[in-house]
Amino acid sequence: MAKGYWITFYRVVSNSTALAEYAKLAGPAIQAGGGRFLTRGTAVQAFEAGIKERSIVIEFDTVAKAIETYESPAYQAARRILEGAVERDVRILEGVS
Repeated sequence: MAKGYWITFYRVVSNSTALAEYAKLAGPAIQAGGGRFLTRGTAVQAFEAGIKERSIVIEFDTVAKAIETYESPAYQAARRILEGAVERDVRILEGVS
């Protein structure tokens, strides 16, 4: 079964305090769902569109587990902290098997 990857691209962070509060809740919620952070931070180098804002890649055993974690009450409570504080794009992809 293919692994699932949760990828987040932050276009704008307008409230870094809210982002820090989100991280305190989101990290444990994601890890409780089996998520493993592969990378997080700003790009070392950006090509084409040149967007270097914060990006995160999290690996899960399956796509279903990634979706279940995103939809979990614990993660949704963390996500609500970001409302109005960031502009981001969250994608869940299936790994190549």
